[in-house]
Amino acid sequence: MSDIGSMLALIPARGGSKGLPGKNIRPLKGRPLIGWSIEAARASRYVSRIVVSSDDEEILAVARDQGAETPFRRPASLAGDATPGMDVVLHALDQLAGFEWVVLLQPTSPLRLAADIDAAIEQCLKTNAPACVSVCEAPASPWWMFEVGAECRMRSFLPAEQRPVRRQDLPDLYALNGAVYVAKTEWLRMSLSFLTEETVAYVMPPARSVDIDTLFDFQLAECLLENY
Repeated sequence: MSDIGSMLALIPARGGSKGLPGKNIRPLKGRPLIGWSIEAARASRYVSRIVVSSDDEEILAVARDQGAETPFRRPASLAGDATPGMDVVLHALDQLAGFEWVVLLQPTSPLRLAADIDAAIEQCLKTNAPACVSVCEAPASPWWMFEVGAECRMRSFLPAEQRPVRRQDLPDLYALNGAVYVAKTEWLRMSLSFLTEETVAYVMPPARSVDIDTLFDFQLAECLLENY
């Protein structure tokens, strides 16, 4: 399966983070958070080049120190809270022509392994799919979720009359874990999304699916890494 063609690993890491300021370069077990994703990409069997997209000079410097390339600085117009992630990917692809595939690796998924990256890529090859995203089993079923309204009144999120009576009868559901997004570049330019009816899934265990957004998430990742 090594004849997949040129594969760009893109790691987006903007400077502004409100949930956990400075999280992308915050030390995690002696390594900047972004360094875990760079190391996983470096160990991949398929990745041809590793590039970090950021608007922040400190992040770019840390990325270079960790072994990634930083051939451009992301414009501030693509570094806001409301900037669509796809705009960041397309901007990078415009700067770096010639790649047949792109694998998006968010730096907030430090427990993802090189084996996960390669398995997601191979999932595309095995199924002849243009894209693959990593998922994990959903921690809670939407059948047991509720809205809480006035006077703390509960209302079932899904139709209560259709709710399975037994937990064993609940359907198996999966959620995006944010760790790996793979796609053919030309297909991505047309679809403008990693998620279409053509996309296939790669299932990861919950223990490697931590997506860091808060201090609690960061501390959870620290605890899990103690067992690595």
